[in-house]
Amino acid sequence: MGLVYAEVELINEKDIFLYEEKYTTKEKIRSLNCRMNVDSGAYMMAINEITKKQLGLEPLRRQLAQLANGDVIELEVVGPIRVNFENRTCTVDAYVIPGEAEMLLGAIPMEYMDVLIHPKENRLIVNPAHPTMPQLAMR
Repeated sequence: MGLVYAEVELINEKDIFLYEEKYTTKEKIRSLNCRMNVDSGAYMMAINEITKKQLGLEPLRRQLAQLANGDVIELEVVGPIRVNFENRTCTVDAYVIPGEAEMLLGAIPMEYMDVLIHPKENRLIVNPAHPTMPQLAMR
């Protein structure tokens, strides 16, 4: 199985709140359609600095993160970010990786949206066992 990518929409969740509370207009909701590397071996979502700026996300905290090569680095965490994929959505925080680095959709947002990697087709799909709505394990 090779690398898997998915087209997702990222939205600044705070902008959605401001719109719903009538503090701003729909046109001011910052969103971005992007291609993310789907990595079930990564736990969280990681966006790059360019995306952070485009969405106008504010830092929440700093946290240590272990990279695939084993290095441990301190990264900024931003959010909340709404992630939309097909008929699924979730709201998560994300690590900010330097520059224009490739962005990652990790296992936690995948689990929350109830999506899977289709091994033969090398693509992200909605869980066929729950096609209309995500189903989470509450154990």
